[in-house]
Parts: sequence; structure tokens; C-alpha cells
Amino acid sequence: MNIHEYQAKSLLKQYGAPVLGGGIAYTAEEAEQVAKDLGGPVWVVKAQIHAGGRGKGGGVKVVKSVEEVKQVASEMIGMTLVTHQTGPAGKQVNQVYIEDGCAIANELYISLLVDRETSRIAIIASSEGGMDIEEVAASTPEKIITVSIDPASGLSGFHCRKVAFAVGLSSKAAGAAAKVIASLYKTFVEKDAAMLEINPLVVTEDDDVVVLDAKMGFDGNALYRHKDVQELRDPTEEDPMELEAAKHELSYIKLDGSIGCMVNGAGLAMSTMDIIKLKGGSPANFLDVGGGATKERVTEAFKIILSDPAVEGILVNIFGGIMRCDVIADGVVAAAKELELNVPLVVRLEGTNVEKGKEIMNSSGLNIISASDLGDAAVKIVEAVEGAK
Repeated sequence: MNIHEYQAKSLLKQYGAPVLGGGIAYTAEEAEQVAKDLGGPVWVVKAQIHAGGRGKGGGVKVVKSVEEVKQVASEMIGMTLVTHQTGPAGKQVNQVYIEDGCAIANELYISLLVDRETSRIAIIASSEGGMDIEEVAASTPEKIITVSIDPASGLSGFHCRKVAFAVGLSSKAAGAAAKVIASLYKTFVEKDAAMLEINPLVVTEDDDVVVLDAKMGFDGNALYRHKDVQELRDPTEEDPMELEAAKHELSYIKLDGSIGCMVNGAGLAMSTMDIIKLKGGSPANFLDVGGGATKERVTEAFKIILSDPAVEGILVNIFGGIMRCDVIADGVVAAAKELELNVPLVVRLEGTNVEKGKEIMNSSGLNIISASDLGDAAVKIVEAVEGAK
């Protein structure tokens, strides 16, 4: 789960991280009042969406009057902001964050994440923070350092000093940065974060260190321990189909292809998507109905797939172990009849109650293409979609 910049800063402030004064606004009039309360003379108006690259996309503006704050806010709120992370469709801006300006001497980059290679929290830092950090990573990777934290001993002053001096800070700024790093690490661990990125972490002309931007993502499996974090969720930033799937305890992720997939088991689902690509198609989603799905859950899964206008064909791939093939067949047939299926459907069933499942499919009256194995299924759905065109 991700949260907005203003929410992340509020959370970090509770842990002692230095952030500038600011306030959220949902209208231009609210933005004007926030600017008056902050006092100025310089403000920054920031679009709040769950994506990076806002500055390059026109979602971050420095302004020097209350009137200009109101004007810029009125232009941002309701706009569709397109960045390299949103894709061409962009994201609608529903609120803006009005923040105090500051005198920036230097911009740094720092992030914390779970390094799956080492099973440790890693601190990643660079002296080249700001809007072009991706270019820095691509062209001068030596400017980016990584420091791993042993979970047994945790963060120490040594780690903080190593990061601070690696990015070229003076002694005074290094001391301030060490305190910031400690607060970031404490937040990360205690809130079960998956990613915390500060870009930029700025050094002011007085050698103070300030968190100027913040992005946070959390481990969804640990959210039950953090009701306060759950309350920060913004469903308008999430895919409607993924939200609907979550209501029915389905693992669903929207993709950009045209072949809908319904599979039981995450590994089998990944293999199914790979083979579709191998045979010349493109998956429209990842969908794992799980091992204990009911007819009703399978029906809802099928409805979610069909609600995607990009879907031009569906591949159902079930290896029945705990999940019975007849339950899958009942759900697919029920949903297909209710929604008047009008795209090609290929089904591969194997395992528990497979013959009963095939019988249900065959007697349904639906135009279902049967497949003998996964490779055969992928070839048939790709050919069916191309033939339908």
C-alpha cells in the first residue's frame, strides 16, 4: 500500500524527521488559506498522486504570492498529470500540498528498502538527488552507494556516518543527516514499510538537512498491525478492478495485454503469463483464485476479467489439487452466461474432479475451446484472439 507525500511527511515528523510547514488543499480556496497560514514569502504547490516524476510533469510549482498559489492550485486540481511512472493515461490530481519554500544549497537522494538478495534493510544514497536520479543510476552508478543493515544489530552511528560522508556532507551537515537517517530507519522498521524514498533530501545554506519530498509504501501483509496506516489509504489512486478483487479475496493485478487469465496458484499464474508471451500474445492480468475458492468467488473473478474492456480473449488454466475442477467449471459457466460471453474462451483443466469439470463445460452450451496442456492452451487462445480480429 502506498501513501501520499503529505501523509508520509506527517508520519515521518512523528519520528523526529525535519519537514517544512505545509497543508493539504482540495480546492483553490483552501490552498489560498493554507498559504496565508504558512506566511510565505515563497511556497511550493505540489500535486498529490502516487507516482514519481511530478516535477517534470508540471506537478510541482514554486510560487511567490498567495494569489499565484490560488491560481496554480486551481490549474492543478482536476488535471490529469502524466509522468514516466503513471504511463500515458496519467493520474487525476484530487488534492495539492502547499509547502513552505527553503533555501537549497544541495540536493541528495536517500531511500530505504528491503533487499531481497541479502534479506536486510538497505540504505541507498547518492550525492546527486533531484529529478534526474534515474539518469544518475543509468549513466553514473558509481555515484550511488548501498549500505546494508544487519537485522540482529540494527542501525548504528557507523552506518549513518558512512552514508553522510559518502555523499560529501560537511561535519555539521553530516551530524544533522545522521539524525535524519536514524529517524527514517525507526519509521521504516516500526511501521513495516516496504519502501521509503526521500528525493530530494536537501542541505540548506545553513547546513541544516530537510526532508523535501517523501514516498512510502508498506507491506500489505503487515497492515493489520497498523490501523493508523490503513486509514491513510486512498482508493482513488488504485485500480478499481484490483479493489473489487480484494473484496472477494482474489489476487488480481491489472496488466496492459489483451488475454485475460484465471489460474489457481501464483506460480502457475506466472508460468501461464510467460507462455502466453512466448506464443505471441500479451496477458491482460495476473489472477490467482487460490486453492480454496468457491463457485461464487470464481464467478466474481470471471466478472472482473470481463469488466476490462481491453480483454479480447480468456484463458482459464486450472491444475486441481485442493481446488476442484468442477467448482471452477461451475463458476466460469455461471459468469459467462450472466455476462453473455462474447470473446474466445480457452479452458485447460487437470486434476481433482477434472472429468466432472469437463462435463459441466461441455454441457453448458457455451463456445468453449478445450486445451490438453498449458502450451496447447496458450497457442489456442492467441490464435482465437487473432482470428476474432
